[in-house]
Amino acid sequence: MKITKAIIPVAGFGTRFLPITKALPKAMLPVIDKPVIHYLVEEAVASGIEEIIIVVGENKKGIEDYFNRSAELEGVLRQTGKQEMLAMTRTISEMAKISYITQTQPLGLGHAIYCAKDAITQGETFAVLLGDDLVITKNKPCLAQLIDAAKKYSANVVGVQQVPDEMVSCYGIASGTALTTKLIKVEDMVEKPDIKDVSSNLAMMGRYVIHSDIFEILECVTPGKGGEIQLTDALKVLNRKQEIYARIIEGTRYDVGDKLGFLKATTKLALEKEGLGIDYKRYLLELLNKESD
Repeated sequence: MKITKAIIPVAGFGTRFLPITKALPKAMLPVIDKPVIHYLVEEAVASGIEEIIIVVGENKKGIEDYFNRSAELEGVLRQTGKQEMLAMTRTISEMAKISYITQTQPLGLGHAIYCAKDAITQGETFAVLLGDDLVITKNKPCLAQLIDAAKKYSANVVGVQQVPDEMVSCYGIASGTALTTKLIKVEDMVEKPDIKDVSSNLAMMGRYVIHSDIFEILECVTPGKGGEIQLTDALKVLNRKQEIYARIIEGTRYDVGDKLGFLKATTKLALEKEGLGIDYKRYLLELLNKESD
């Protein structure tokens, strides 16, 4: 099984970050000095992905400009002798083969994935990385963990982590039989259930490895929670004829579609960034000490 393509859906309006997302795609909000979408593409490439399909909304220019080369900027950097910055900007445009598909109506995650149907070959297995989920790992990238499991078992794989009971209703929940401490054979999936209706707290965390058969299911699946076409509902149907496994993600996941989650991710990466972390930590400690006085 060769997995070389990934879909990254980022077409949402980003209403939780208004008013900035009125002019700037949410995926372009910077975590330190790189936008969220950059981290997702980096993870995909580090996991062996060669071709990335970004599903965008009408406000897509900022994303395209970021990954395209800028002759004007490169010329200025070259003339001013800023070779390191010049190399960095070129590297961004050479990370992977990137194409764009526009989701013209906000009909749900399942619909966003379906919009990329023509970019995936029949019989192909592909990856999905959701734009709100930034996963920081110490060793193997999050998506690579799923791809390894998909290849080992020749199956679909979803990334999961345990969440508190009070958060179960915020996620798609997977349940099944544990095969190892990190792998579950999925028997059922429910999108944003009440805690009383499920026996699991394994929440799907924005990483998937899926067979292309999902598209014919998405084409006819009825709208689910919130009146949207839900990927979870389609996966539930797919699970009737193909095996799906849940891989417990090793790493820290941040919901960067939420303001507090975004700040947590920014703080974590800032503290780890060379040339910034020590001074930033000192500032935070000073700030906390002042607040406690």
